[in-house]
Amino acid sequence: MARNKVLVFSFVIIGLLSCKNNPLDIDSSKVVVSINYYNMDSVFVNATGSELQKWNEIYKSEINDAYEYELGMGLRIGVPEDSVILQNIELFANDPGMAKFEKKISEKFPDLMSRHRIIISGFKNLKYHLPEAKIPTSIVYANTCFQSSAFSTQNEIIMGLERYLGQDEPLVQELPRAIFYDWIKEGMDQKYFERDALCSWIMSNVVDMSEGNLAQNMVNWGKILYFTEASFPDLDDEIIIRYSAEDLKWANENEFSLWDYLVKEKMLFRINETESINMLSPGPFTVGLPEKGPDRLGQYLGWQMVRKYMEKNSITLKQLQNTPYNKILQAYEID
Repeated sequence: MARNKVLVFSFVIIGLLSCKNNPLDIDSSKVVVSINYYNMDSVFVNATGSELQKWNEIYKSEINDAYEYELGMGLRIGVPEDSVILQNIELFANDPGMAKFEKKISEKFPDLMSRHRIIISGFKNLKYHLPEAKIPTSIVYANTCFQSSAFSTQNEIIMGLERYLGQDEPLVQELPRAIFYDWIKEGMDQKYFERDALCSWIMSNVVDMSEGNLAQNMVNWGKILYFTEASFPDLDDEIIIRYSAEDLKWANENEFSLWDYLVKEKMLFRINETESINMLSPGPFTVGLPEKGPDRLGQYLGWQMVRKYMEKNSITLKQLQNTPYNKILQAYEID
């Protein structure tokens, strides 16, 4: 009986230590985050002339950077100051081709406010860990004509709803393959929606993305993904890294061989734009490796570096934010 009590006590201690050593196991319910909601897509499609004029003034006043991006880079119909901008918005809304996409967007996203609340919960978690981190003032939900999934300005996030219709959606399948390759369409999945919002913001406004050698760029991406994971600690790893289950399995199984190759080829401390693009940028696979694997393996490896550093060091995410890349690199070991 005494032995059983000792065993139970030991398990309790182990459990308490496990919780204590997990910096992502937090309660952010008391953190206050307020982020404005704008469904610009619905306004453009449904507003009458006078309503559109009213919203035009609101957007210019409250979310001008996002508005300029949507009109200029997304719809490519001008800037807010153009005298014909309202006419151009109406032309966009009445275009028969766009009407098909708008119908699908309304079907796929019947309750955007629920998704907005999930994104806010992610920012509450991020704010818990990084109290001084900048938080967006607004999230704008739009149709960017496939220009971007999630794009962050200094104050806003623009979510391109059309980029989350799903690869099996016939309208997506009809997109020209010469521009929208199969791997691009595969990524148009709603399961990445909230993740992309946080990741875009963290990359643009939280982590210093000053370019350096490959190792520095990898660790920077590792911090981005770790902070994204901290924002949504219950998400599966494949969602955080934007991999299929098969791709994540491949990366996990080949972590050592990937690291060994980078070391032997002396790539880590080179400043080579092409190598960084190959290792970090989206694509059908990671270019330049002896064995074909998933894309962005540099991001994956940087994430593992940061994760293992956090496992071995009892530090806060705020301390991680300011930890030099070479300190994380030097501590990296593959189990």
